[in-house]
Amino acid sequence: MNNYELLVIIKATLTDEEINAQVESVKSDIANLGGEVLAVDAMGVRKLAYEINKNPRGYYAVFYHKSPASSIEEIERKLRYNENVLKFFTYKYSKKKEVAHFEKLVANAAGSKEESKEETASSEA
Repeated sequence: MNNYELLVIIKATLTDEEINAQVESVKSDIANLGGEVLAVDAMGVRKLAYEINKNPRGYYAVFYHKSPASSIEEIERKLRYNENVLKFFTYKYSKKKEVAHFEKLVANAAGSKEESKEETASSEA
């Protein structure tokens, strides 16, 4: 199992439910192909550097996962044929320094998710 970072840019014109469905779809694709999603960093809607298919904005989500190398090609094939995905990029962490950095990124992404849950819970109270 190798360490991977997968950046996916989803159309920003989708509703929140549709965006969440796309994120869950990517997570389930990774899991179904023998991978394990360690953390998801939902960066939100951002302006693109250039328009992609007439879309000036995109919803950025970064998936940190451990997967067998053979599954990456299938994950990317599914993303390529998804009409709601504007762009995607997979990066493999293989060297010791890179793996250490990967673990920090996973911890930060997991920590930011917990902090946002705590903020939501405190604002509801």
